[in-house]
Amino acid sequence: MIEITSTANPRLKAALALQERRGRSTHFLIEGYRELLRAVEGGVEVVDIFFCPSFFLGLSEADLMHRSRAQNLYKCKENIFEKLSYRDRPDGLVAVAKIHKKGITDLKIALSKKALSKPDMAFFLIAQGIEKPGNLGTILRSADAAGVDAVIVCDQCTDLYNPNTVRASVGTLFTVPIFEASSEATIKLLKSQNIAILAATPSATKNYTDTHLMGPVALVVGTEQLGLSELWLDEADLRVRIPMRGGADSLNVATATTLLLFEVVRQRGI
Repeated sequence: MIEITSTANPRLKAALALQERRGRSTHFLIEGYRELLRAVEGGVEVVDIFFCPSFFLGLSEADLMHRSRAQNLYKCKENIFEKLSYRDRPDGLVAVAKIHKKGITDLKIALSKKALSKPDMAFFLIAQGIEKPGNLGTILRSADAAGVDAVIVCDQCTDLYNPNTVRASVGTLFTVPIFEASSEATIKLLKSQNIAILAATPSATKNYTDTHLMGPVALVVGTEQLGLSELWLDEADLRVRIPMRGGADSLNVATATTLLLFEVVRQRGI
């Protein structure tokens, strides 16, 4: 264990650089007990842990740090830890972990090995061009709760490893199989596997609750401002809408995604 007493410490500076997207080519930050716990349980490779005991909540932090097998432990004073933390109320743990991305080839291998689901019950979520880290993190949290087989992030606008994505996901970034791919490659793969593409769009005429979702399906949701691209709308096997009774013509993308996911759960009784 090494004690950090100055903000000029090079290890602290290296960790601070991970708060910006340009600094996250190989590593990223995980803040919080629950988030780090799920990362450790998910096999994420933790390199460093910065900790401040006076912020601990009493949730076996010392045991978690030991379980993480972090290469280095850095004890920080409150004022130093607060510079690294991106929370209003830090709980005393920030880890540096390695990024291990999975792409379309990894998804093909998983499907060929039937490692994700039974072919007749495939349940995927496609998130195309989501722009806000908080929305992407919330979508991952809902996907975990609904038990999806995988989330495929297409035409990526925001960074999966943005601190706000990690925080909003409450660590489910590490519990849901996540793949990154282009829309074109994803559509080609879904069609080759006979997985129906269900596009959510306010312009559809059929309500999402009136749709049969018992077979293999991939729900597709789009950008906050513009919705799904014409490519996805053209290639969709079915378009559905969420009925709106007020003045708004659409829901927040994370809210809409949660409704769609749990309609699959309701119909399948899972």
